[in-house]
Amino acid sequence: MKNILVIGFSTRNIVCSGKRAGYNMFAIDAFCDHDMLECAKATIKLHTGESFDARNIEPCSLTEQIESFGTEFDAIIPASGFETMEFPGSLPVLRNDHDSMEQVSDKSRFAKLLRSLDLPHPQTYALSELESITYPVMIKPACAGGGIFNRVLYSQNDLQPYLESLDKLHISLKKEDMIVQDYLIGTPASVSVISTEDEARTVAINEQLIGTPWLTKVPFAYCGNVTPFITPYADQMKNIAEELIKELGLIGSNGVDFLMTRDGPVIIEVNARFQGSLDTVEMSTGSNIFEAHMQAFEGNIRLKEPSKRQYAARAILYGNRDKEITSNIQRKILERYIADVPKTGDMMHIDEPLTSVLSTGRSRGEVISEAKSSVMFIRECLEVDTSRRGSPRTESTYV
Repeated sequence: MKNILVIGFSTRNIVCSGKRAGYNMFAIDAFCDHDMLECAKATIKLHTGESFDARNIEPCSLTEQIESFGTEFDAIIPASGFETMEFPGSLPVLRNDHDSMEQVSDKSRFAKLLRSLDLPHPQTYALSELESITYPVMIKPACAGGGIFNRVLYSQNDLQPYLESLDKLHISLKKEDMIVQDYLIGTPASVSVISTEDEARTVAINEQLIGTPWLTKVPFAYCGNVTPFITPYADQMKNIAEELIKELGLIGSNGVDFLMTRDGPVIIEVNARFQGSLDTVEMSTGSNIFEAHMQAFEGNIRLKEPSKRQYAARAILYGNRDKEITSNIQRKILERYIADVPKTGDMMHIDEPLTSVLSTGRSRGEVISEAKSSVMFIRECLEVDTSRRGSPRTESTYV
Protein backbone atom coordinates (compact mmCIF):
# COMPACT_ATOMS: atom_id res chain seq x y z
CA MET A 1 0.00 0.00 0.00
CA LYS A 2 1.28 3.43 -0.92
CA ASN A 3 -1.53 5.96 -1.55
CA ILE A 4 -3.59 6.50 1.60
CA LEU A 5 -6.62 8.79 2.01
CA VAL A 6 -7.43 10.04 5.53
CA ILE A 7 -10.92 11.46 6.11
CA GLY A 8 -11.80 13.30 9.30
CA PHE A 9 -12.40 16.63 10.98
CA SER A 10 -8.76 16.92 12.07
CA THR A 11 -6.20 14.69 10.33
CA ARG A 12 -2.89 16.53 10.65
CA ASN A 13 -1.17 14.17 13.10
CA ILE A 14 -2.16 11.06 11.08
CA VAL A 15 -1.20 12.56 7.71
CA CYS A 16 2.18 13.78 8.92
CA SER A 17 2.97 10.49 10.66
CA GLY A 18 2.10 8.66 7.44
CA LYS A 19 4.38 10.91 5.43
CA ARG A 20 7.25 10.24 7.85
CA ALA A 21 6.60 6.52 7.35
CA GLY A 22 7.02 6.95 3.57
CA TYR A 23 3.40 6.87 2.38
CA ASN A 24 1.74 9.20 -0.11
CA MET A 25 -0.83 10.88 2.10
CA PHE A 26 -4.06 12.57 0.98
CA ALA A 27 -6.70 14.14 3.20
CA ILE A 28 -10.27 15.37 3.37
CA ASP A 29 -10.14 17.59 6.43
CA ALA A 30 -12.17 20.40 8.04
CA PHE A 31 -9.17 22.56 8.98
CA CYS A 32 -6.47 21.96 6.35
CA ASP A 33 -3.83 23.39 8.66
CA HIS A 34 -0.61 24.83 7.21
CA ASP A 35 1.54 21.89 8.37
CA MET A 36 -0.98 19.27 7.22
CA LEU A 37 -0.93 20.81 3.75
CA GLU A 38 2.87 20.49 3.73
CA CYS A 39 2.63 16.76 4.59
CA ALA A 40 -0.18 15.80 2.20
CA LYS A 41 0.11 15.22 -1.52
CA ALA A 42 -3.32 16.81 -1.96
CA THR A 43 -6.20 17.88 0.27
CA ILE A 44 -9.86 18.81 0.06
CA LYS A 45 -11.59 20.94 2.68
CA LEU A 46 -14.49 19.31 4.45
CA HIS A 47 -17.64 21.41 4.87
CA THR A 48 -20.18 20.27 7.46
CA GLY A 49 -21.62 23.55 8.74
CA GLU A 50 -21.26 24.66 12.35
CA SER A 51 -22.12 21.31 13.94
CA PHE A 52 -19.06 19.30 12.88
CA ASP A 53 -21.34 16.30 12.48
CA ALA A 54 -20.49 13.73 9.82
CA ARG A 55 -24.19 12.86 9.57
CA ASN A 56 -24.65 16.17 7.74
CA ILE A 57 -22.48 14.99 4.86
CA GLU A 58 -24.24 13.49 1.85
CA PRO A 59 -22.61 10.21 0.70
CA CYS A 60 -22.76 11.34 -2.94
CA SER A 61 -20.88 14.53 -2.00
CA LEU A 62 -18.16 12.50 -0.29
CA THR A 63 -17.93 10.22 -3.33
CA GLU A 64 -17.42 13.23 -5.58
CA GLN A 65 -14.68 14.56 -3.32
CA ILE A 66 -12.86 11.22 -3.28
CA GLU A 67 -13.07 10.89 -7.07
CA SER A 68 -11.91 14.48 -7.60
CA PHE A 69 -8.41 13.59 -6.39
CA GLY A 70 -7.92 11.56 -9.59
CA THR A 71 -5.80 9.10 -7.60
CA GLU A 72 -6.06 5.34 -7.19
CA PHE A 73 -6.08 4.96 -3.41
CA ASP A 74 -4.91 1.78 -1.74
CA ALA A 75 -6.92 2.39 1.44
CA ILE A 76 -9.03 4.87 3.41
CA ILE A 77 -8.36 5.63 7.07
CA PRO A 78 -11.27 7.27 8.94
CA ALA A 79 -10.19 9.85 11.51
CA SER A 80 -12.05 11.88 14.14
CA GLY A 81 -15.80 11.99 13.60
CA PHE A 82 -15.82 9.43 10.77
CA GLU A 83 -15.10 6.23 12.69
CA THR A 84 -18.48 4.63 11.90
CA MET A 85 -19.28 6.23 8.55
CA GLU A 86 -20.01 4.01 5.57
CA PHE A 87 -17.68 4.87 2.69
CA PRO A 88 -18.58 4.42 -0.98
CA GLY A 89 -16.81 2.02 -3.30
CA SER A 90 -14.75 -1.08 -2.64
CA LEU A 91 -11.58 0.44 -1.18
CA PRO A 92 -10.20 -1.18 2.00
CA VAL A 93 -11.15 0.89 5.04
CA LEU A 94 -8.56 0.42 7.80
CA ARG A 95 -10.68 0.70 10.92
CA ASN A 96 -12.39 -1.49 13.47
CA ASP A 97 -15.46 -3.46 12.44
CA HIS A 98 -18.96 -2.10 12.99
CA ASP A 99 -19.85 -4.40 15.91
CA SER A 100 -16.69 -3.47 17.80
CA MET A 101 -17.33 0.22 17.23
CA GLU A 102 -20.93 -0.13 18.41
CA GLN A 103 -19.80 -1.82 21.60
CA VAL A 104 -17.41 1.03 22.30
CA SER A 105 -19.72 3.90 21.34
CA ASP A 106 -22.85 2.59 23.11
CA LYS A 107 -22.02 3.81 26.63
CA SER A 108 -24.65 1.65 28.31
CA ARG A 109 -23.45 -1.48 26.52
CA PHE A 110 -19.83 -0.55 27.23
CA ALA A 111 -20.57 -0.14 30.96
CA LYS A 112 -22.19 -3.59 31.06
CA LEU A 113 -19.14 -5.12 29.40
CA LEU A 114 -16.80 -3.56 31.94
CA ARG A 115 -18.96 -4.85 34.81
CA SER A 116 -18.86 -8.35 33.32
CA LEU A 117 -15.06 -8.13 33.16
CA ASP A 118 -14.92 -6.74 36.71
CA LEU A 119 -13.11 -3.63 35.46
CA PRO A 120 -13.54 -0.28 37.26
CA HIS A 121 -15.81 2.26 35.52
CA PRO A 122 -17.92 5.20 36.75
CA GLN A 123 -21.55 4.32 37.46
CA THR A 124 -23.62 5.40 34.43
CA TYR A 125 -27.19 6.66 34.67
CA ALA A 126 -30.08 7.54 32.38
CA LEU A 127 -31.38 11.12 32.55
CA SER A 128 -34.65 9.72 33.91
CA GLU A 129 -32.75 8.68 37.06
CA LEU A 130 -31.57 12.19 37.98
CA GLU A 131 -34.14 12.51 40.77
CA SER A 132 -32.81 9.51 42.67
CA ILE A 133 -29.02 9.69 42.26
CA THR A 134 -26.31 11.19 44.45
CA TYR A 135 -24.70 14.40 43.20
CA PRO A 136 -22.36 15.70 41.84
CA VAL A 137 -22.40 13.89 38.48
CA MET A 138 -20.79 14.45 35.09
CA ILE A 139 -23.03 14.99 32.06
CA LYS A 140 -21.57 14.68 28.56
CA PRO A 141 -22.40 13.70 24.98
CA ALA A 142 -22.70 9.96 24.44
CA CYS A 143 -20.31 10.37 21.51
CA ALA A 144 -16.91 12.03 21.73
CA GLY A 145 -16.68 15.81 21.75
CA GLY A 146 -13.20 16.51 23.05
CA GLY A 147 -14.68 17.27 26.47
CA ILE A 148 -15.88 20.69 25.31
CA PHE A 149 -19.51 19.97 26.27
CA ASN A 150 -18.78 18.06 29.51
CA ARG A 151 -20.14 19.68 32.69
CA VAL A 152 -20.64 18.85 36.35
CA LEU A 153 -24.21 18.86 37.67
CA TYR A 154 -24.41 19.60 41.39
CA SER A 155 -28.18 19.10 41.54
CA GLN A 156 -31.07 18.22 39.25
CA ASN A 157 -31.72 21.95 38.84
CA ASP A 158 -28.48 22.29 36.84
CA LEU A 159 -29.76 20.15 33.96
CA GLN A 160 -32.04 22.65 32.24
CA PRO A 161 -29.48 25.52 32.21
CA TYR A 162 -26.96 23.09 30.75
CA LEU A 163 -29.32 22.07 27.93
CA GLU A 164 -30.16 25.73 27.28
CA SER A 165 -26.45 26.56 26.99
CA LEU A 166 -26.14 23.92 24.25
CA ASP A 167 -29.12 25.43 22.42
CA LYS A 168 -27.46 28.86 22.46
CA LEU A 169 -24.41 27.30 20.81
CA HIS A 170 -26.66 25.66 18.18
CA ILE A 171 -25.53 22.23 19.36
CA SER A 172 -28.10 19.69 18.18
CA LEU A 173 -27.88 17.26 21.09
CA LYS A 174 -31.07 15.75 22.49
CA LYS A 175 -31.49 14.30 25.96
CA GLU A 176 -31.09 10.80 24.56
CA ASP A 177 -27.70 11.87 23.15
CA MET A 178 -26.38 12.57 26.67
CA ILE A 179 -25.05 10.31 29.41
CA VAL A 180 -24.59 10.91 33.14
CA GLN A 181 -21.85 9.34 35.25
CA ASP A 182 -20.56 9.61 38.80
CA TYR A 183 -18.19 12.56 39.05
CA LEU A 184 -14.79 11.29 40.15
CA ILE A 185 -11.68 13.24 41.09
CA GLY A 186 -8.29 12.23 39.72
CA THR A 187 -5.61 12.69 37.07
CA PRO A 188 -6.72 11.96 33.48
CA ALA A 189 -4.46 9.50 31.67
CA SER A 190 -4.47 7.17 28.68
CA VAL A 191 -2.79 4.02 27.43
CA SER A 192 -1.82 3.85 23.74
CA VAL A 193 -2.06 0.32 22.33
CA ILE A 194 -1.23 -1.37 19.03
CA SER A 195 -3.22 -4.56 18.44
CA THR A 196 -3.95 -7.34 15.99
CA GLU A 197 -6.64 -10.01 16.22
CA ASP A 198 -4.33 -12.06 18.45
CA GLU A 199 -2.17 -9.60 20.38
CA ALA A 200 -2.29 -6.19 22.06
CA ARG A 201 0.82 -4.30 23.07
CA THR A 202 1.14 -1.04 25.01
CA VAL A 203 3.21 1.65 23.31
CA ALA A 204 3.00 4.37 25.97
CA ILE A 205 1.15 5.62 29.02
CA ASN A 206 0.22 9.29 28.77
CA GLU A 207 -0.98 12.04 31.04
CA GLN A 208 -3.93 13.97 29.60
CA LEU A 209 -4.20 17.74 29.91
CA ILE A 210 -7.90 18.44 30.53
CA GLY A 211 -9.34 21.92 31.05
CA THR A 212 -5.84 23.26 31.73
CA PRO A 213 -6.32 26.92 32.80
CA TRP A 214 -3.29 28.32 30.94
CA LEU A 215 -4.62 26.78 27.71
CA THR A 216 -8.40 27.20 27.87
CA LYS A 217 -11.36 28.51 29.86
CA VAL A 218 -13.48 25.47 28.94
CA PRO A 219 -13.57 23.27 32.09
CA PHE A 220 -13.11 19.81 30.59
CA ALA A 221 -11.71 20.53 27.12
CA TYR A 222 -9.00 18.19 25.86
CA CYS A 223 -5.77 20.22 25.90
CA GLY A 224 -3.14 17.65 24.92
CA ASN A 225 -0.80 15.15 26.56
CA VAL A 226 2.47 14.57 28.34
CA THR A 227 4.29 11.30 27.61
CA PRO A 228 5.30 9.30 29.59
CA PHE A 229 2.98 9.38 32.59
CA ILE A 230 4.85 7.99 35.58
CA THR A 231 2.61 6.19 38.04
CA PRO A 232 2.88 3.21 40.40
CA TYR A 233 -0.22 1.88 38.63
CA ALA A 234 1.52 1.68 35.23
CA ASP A 235 1.57 -2.12 35.05
CA GLN A 236 -2.06 -2.35 36.15
CA MET A 237 -3.14 0.20 33.51
CA LYS A 238 -1.12 -1.58 30.83
CA ASN A 239 -2.67 -4.97 31.67
CA ILE A 240 -6.21 -3.59 31.83
CA ALA A 241 -5.85 -1.75 28.52
CA GLU A 242 -4.42 -4.76 26.68
CA GLU A 243 -7.07 -7.10 28.10
CA LEU A 244 -9.86 -4.73 27.15
CA ILE A 245 -8.59 -4.09 23.61
CA LYS A 246 -8.36 -7.84 23.00
CA GLU A 247 -11.81 -8.43 24.49
CA LEU A 248 -13.26 -5.81 22.14
CA GLY A 249 -11.42 -7.27 19.14
CA LEU A 250 -9.90 -3.94 18.16
CA ILE A 251 -7.16 -3.68 15.54
CA GLY A 252 -4.53 -1.02 14.86
CA SER A 253 -3.92 2.06 16.96
CA ASN A 254 -6.42 2.28 19.84
CA GLY A 255 -6.43 3.94 23.23
CA VAL A 256 -7.99 3.52 26.65
CA ASP A 257 -8.72 6.61 28.76
CA PHE A 258 -8.39 6.35 32.54
CA LEU A 259 -8.89 8.55 35.56
CA MET A 260 -6.22 8.00 38.20
CA THR A 261 -8.18 8.24 41.45
CA ARG A 262 -6.89 7.76 44.98
CA ASP A 263 -8.30 4.22 44.77
CA GLY A 264 -6.47 3.43 41.53
CA PRO A 265 -7.20 3.63 37.79
CA VAL A 266 -10.81 3.86 36.58
CA ILE A 267 -11.68 3.31 32.90
CA ILE A 268 -13.45 6.26 31.30
CA GLU A 269 -13.70 5.24 27.64
CA VAL A 270 -12.02 3.54 24.70
CA ASN A 271 -10.94 5.47 21.60
CA ALA A 272 -11.09 2.93 18.79
CA ARG A 273 -9.04 5.08 16.40
CA PHE A 274 -5.86 7.15 16.24
CA GLN A 275 -5.67 9.30 19.37
CA GLY A 276 -4.62 12.87 20.06
CA SER A 277 -1.62 11.51 21.96
CA LEU A 278 0.00 10.36 18.68
CA ASP A 279 2.40 13.34 18.66
CA THR A 280 3.76 12.89 22.17
CA VAL A 281 3.98 9.10 21.86
CA GLU A 282 6.09 9.42 18.70
CA MET A 283 8.27 12.22 20.12
CA SER A 284 8.81 10.36 23.38
CA THR A 285 9.52 6.86 22.01
CA GLY A 286 10.73 7.43 18.45
CA SER A 287 8.09 4.95 17.19
CA ASN A 288 6.00 5.64 14.09
CA ILE A 289 2.40 4.97 15.08
CA PHE A 290 1.06 5.17 11.52
CA GLU A 291 3.40 2.41 10.33
CA ALA A 292 2.51 0.32 13.38
CA HIS A 293 -1.19 0.80 12.56
CA MET A 294 -0.65 -0.33 8.97
CA GLN A 295 1.35 -3.38 10.06
CA ALA A 296 -1.32 -4.34 12.59
CA PHE A 297 -3.87 -4.66 9.78
CA GLU A 298 -1.44 -7.05 8.12
CA GLY A 299 -1.52 -9.12 11.32
CA ASN A 300 1.87 -8.00 12.64
CA ILE A 301 3.06 -5.92 15.56
CA ARG A 302 6.47 -4.55 14.65
CA LEU A 303 7.28 -2.09 17.39
CA LYS A 304 10.97 -1.54 17.79
CA GLU A 305 12.63 -0.88 21.10
CA PRO A 306 12.13 2.87 21.62
CA SER A 307 14.93 4.84 19.97
CA LYS A 308 14.20 7.72 22.35
CA ARG A 309 13.27 7.84 26.00
CA GLN A 310 12.38 11.41 26.73
CA TYR A 311 9.44 13.48 27.90
CA ALA A 312 7.22 15.10 25.29
CA ALA A 313 4.27 17.47 25.57
CA ARG A 314 1.54 18.66 23.26
CA ALA A 315 -0.36 21.63 24.65
CA ILE A 316 -3.44 22.70 22.66
CA LEU A 317 -3.97 26.46 22.92
CA TYR A 318 -7.59 27.66 22.69
CA GLY A 319 -8.64 31.07 21.42
CA ASN A 320 -9.82 33.69 23.88
CA ARG A 321 -11.41 35.89 21.19
CA ASP A 322 -12.54 35.74 17.58
CA LYS A 323 -9.44 36.42 15.53
CA GLU A 324 -8.34 36.42 11.90
CA ILE A 325 -4.91 34.90 11.38
CA THR A 326 -2.70 37.42 9.60
CA SER A 327 0.56 36.63 7.81
CA ASN A 328 2.39 38.33 10.68
CA ILE A 329 0.71 36.10 13.28
CA GLN A 330 1.47 32.97 11.30
CA ARG A 331 5.09 33.99 10.82
CA LYS A 332 5.51 34.60 14.56
CA ILE A 333 3.78 31.35 15.51
CA LEU A 334 6.13 29.42 13.23
CA GLU A 335 9.08 30.66 15.30
CA ARG A 336 8.04 28.14 17.95
CA TYR A 337 7.90 24.34 17.96
CA ILE A 338 4.24 23.90 17.12
CA ALA A 339 1.73 21.87 15.11
CA ASP A 340 -1.79 22.49 13.79
CA VAL A 341 -0.65 25.79 12.32
CA PRO A 342 -3.57 27.94 11.12
CA LYS A 343 -3.32 29.39 7.61
CA THR A 344 -3.24 33.09 6.84
CA GLY A 345 -6.82 34.28 6.52
CA ASP A 346 -8.28 31.56 8.77
CA MET A 347 -10.77 32.84 11.33
CA MET A 348 -10.13 31.41 14.77
CA HIS A 349 -12.96 31.55 17.31
CA ILE A 350 -13.25 31.93 21.04
CA ASP A 351 -12.98 28.66 23.00
CA GLU A 352 -11.89 26.71 19.90
CA PRO A 353 -8.44 25.17 19.36
CA LEU A 354 -5.99 27.67 17.87
CA THR A 355 -2.72 25.73 17.60
CA SER A 356 -0.68 23.04 19.38
CA VAL A 357 2.57 23.78 21.19
CA LEU A 358 5.10 20.92 21.26
CA SER A 359 8.10 20.40 23.53
CA THR A 360 10.57 17.69 24.52
CA GLY A 361 12.93 17.41 27.47
CA ARG A 362 14.32 15.38 30.34
CA SER A 363 11.42 15.81 32.78
CA ARG A 364 7.75 16.67 32.97
CA GLY A 365 8.61 20.00 34.55
CA GLU A 366 10.95 20.88 31.71
CA VAL A 367 8.46 20.17 28.91
CA ILE A 368 5.60 21.95 30.70
CA SER A 369 7.79 24.98 31.35
CA GLU A 370 8.81 25.14 27.68
CA ALA A 371 5.19 24.76 26.56
CA LYS A 372 4.05 27.56 28.87
CA SER A 373 6.79 29.81 27.50
CA SER A 374 5.62 29.19 23.94
CA VAL A 375 1.99 29.78 24.90
CA MET A 376 2.92 33.11 26.51
CA PHE A 377 4.84 34.08 23.37
CA ILE A 378 1.88 33.26 21.08
CA ARG A 379 -0.60 35.08 23.32
CA GLU A 380 1.61 38.18 23.27
CA CYS A 381 1.91 37.99 19.47
CA LEU A 382 -1.87 37.88 19.16
CA GLU A 383 -2.26 40.89 21.46
CA VAL A 384 0.39 42.97 19.67
CA ASP A 385 -1.17 42.19 16.27
CA THR A 386 -4.61 43.13 17.56
CA SER A 387 -3.44 46.47 18.96
CA ARG A 388 -1.68 47.38 15.71
CA ARG A 389 -4.83 46.66 13.71
CA GLY A 390 -6.86 48.84 16.04
CA SER A 391 -9.33 46.14 17.03
CA PRO A 392 -12.15 47.43 19.25
CA ARG A 393 -12.22 44.17 21.22
CA THR A 394 -10.64 44.52 24.66
CA GLU A 395 -10.93 41.09 26.30
CA SER A 396 -7.98 40.27 28.51
CA THR A 397 -5.80 37.26 27.89
CA TYR A 398 -5.50 34.32 30.23
CA VAL A 399 -2.20 32.48 30.51
